[in-house]
Amino acid sequence: MQLALIPAFPLFASVALACAGGKFSQKTVSVLGVLGIGLSFAVSLSTLIGFRQEAIEFQAYREVLWTWIPFYSSEIDSATIQMAFYLDSLSAIMLMVVTFISTLIAIFSLAFMEEDADFAWFFACMNLFVTLMLVLVLADNLLVLFLGWEGIGLTSYLLIGFWRQESANGLAAMKAFITTRIGDVCLLFGLFFLFASFGTLNIAETLDLASANWPVNSKLATLTALCFLAGAVGKSAQVPLQAWLADAMRGPTPVSALIHAATLVTAGVYLIARMGPLFALAPIAQVTTLLLGAGTLLFAGIAALWQNDIKRVLAYSTMSQLGYLFLALGAGAYSAAIFHLVTHACFKALLFLAAGVIGYRYHEYHLSKIGGLSQEPRIVQSSFLIGLACLTAIPFVTSGFYSKEMILAEVYASPLGGKLAWCLGAFGAMLTGAYASRLYCLIFVREPETKTWPSKPLKQLDWRMTLPLSLLSLLALGVGFFPIASIAQKSVLESLLPAKQAPIWLAIATSCLGILGIFMGTKLGLAPVERNLNAWYESFFTKPYQYLAHFLQADPIRAAYRFIALLCGLLQSFANALQTGHIHHYLSALILAILAILAFVVLT
Repeated sequence: MQLALIPAFPLFASVALACAGGKFSQKTVSVLGVLGIGLSFAVSLSTLIGFRQEAIEFQAYREVLWTWIPFYSSEIDSATIQMAFYLDSLSAIMLMVVTFISTLIAIFSLAFMEEDADFAWFFACMNLFVTLMLVLVLADNLLVLFLGWEGIGLTSYLLIGFWRQESANGLAAMKAFITTRIGDVCLLFGLFFLFASFGTLNIAETLDLASANWPVNSKLATLTALCFLAGAVGKSAQVPLQAWLADAMRGPTPVSALIHAATLVTAGVYLIARMGPLFALAPIAQVTTLLLGAGTLLFAGIAALWQNDIKRVLAYSTMSQLGYLFLALGAGAYSAAIFHLVTHACFKALLFLAAGVIGYRYHEYHLSKIGGLSQEPRIVQSSFLIGLACLTAIPFVTSGFYSKEMILAEVYASPLGGKLAWCLGAFGAMLTGAYASRLYCLIFVREPETKTWPSKPLKQLDWRMTLPLSLLSLLALGVGFFPIASIAQKSVLESLLPAKQAPIWLAIATSCLGILGIFMGTKLGLAPVERNLNAWYESFFTKPYQYLAHFLQADPIRAAYRFIALLCGLLQSFANALQTGHIHHYLSALILAILAILAFVVLT
């Protein structure tokens, strides 16, 4: 039952805070809110250590909790759906990322949210969010995975719209919820196809049966893989379902850090990596994944240059980095994608929490109103500098360099990628350097256009903010040197050895482009007009949908039924009019009928 404890601790904390949080003191809420996630991290760590000590090679482990949906049929014996958890190298690394990053964000939230009236409710939602993400990661079958998948969609809605006093926050939450549902419906179709084909939703069994029964490039394999890809595109905010991510920044900054670094947007990457053997049967789906990733990393990189809000710049940077992950997944570079997922989680959480400190002290995120913050505490400046350096992939000293170079090297060598895909990724690296250096200069170097200082004295930072920033800074720089069981029985840096077979000029060229982008970004100021990149969505999707909804609101099918009823009523009225009850009327009608018949006979 050790695996069951991992999501059980935050679930217990969430239920306790949701049911009785109003009766607890703030100190009790703080302890429960952090302890639930922290104990989950401790159990995850002890589980991994125990497995590594027992076996030279990391062995997969399955833990059945109970039989959820039994099927009493001799034809489909394997259709029994169990509530079971499964731990292998992929789920192990996701466990560590989710629990550790979430613990640091929870500690940071103690200070950031301490004056909020719904302090207990915030931690209840946060713990539930982490619980459902852990269920998704540990799921042994696709139905349990889908339960966690839908759960994180619901809890993200609650957290994005947490400050519900402003209607715009609720609209942003609704936008995220509805947009991701589009992909979720496609994912559900993918589950139906697999179950209809093989009579089971167990992930390992399904993948084995698909590999044995579906030939490469078969229509059903391609259709199923594309359904899974659509689900991943929605959750990971890839083109064309990316519109919700930037607006989701209206939630509290710790929520933004949680969504971008440890939970929601990484779920799509995990899904594709978990279903890798299925995608191997569908080269069309792999190429589509690669193209969507390349398109997203370029689109988001350009969009980030036009943003004048700190959190929106970081949101588009997340979208761009996820584009790199999809680029790697499409090229079959799964280890490189997971490696970059780990490094990105560290430096993106660092950047969002550092931005949260600025919002905490100045109550402002717009770059036209803040700037010249060179007198900010050193921990804030250094956190931004380290985070942006890792994002830009400064050579040799940042983990982002190793993970991004691993992606580009494997994409270059992949038959599905090649030189063109590498060129797109390298150009994206230049864009990354440009928007990262622009952001740093606008915050700490240049004076703002209209500087607005808080009327109250600036809040001082305590250990609850500085500790997460310090730990994340160390991880962002050195995570590539730590042994991570999910990649191999060696350090992540050593796992780069296969990528080193690629030409050395690839790394040199990418680094030069990134540095060129940094110099370009220092020359860029505020965008003259902050582009509304979602306007074309409103023109091509939202407005036609509204017109269709307005038309369907009248319910034409029901109107057709009413017309039939009206016609029957008219016929009945006509028939009733013929039944007068007077015999002379009937005789007159009979005579007229006889005359009409005679006339017809004579004339014809």
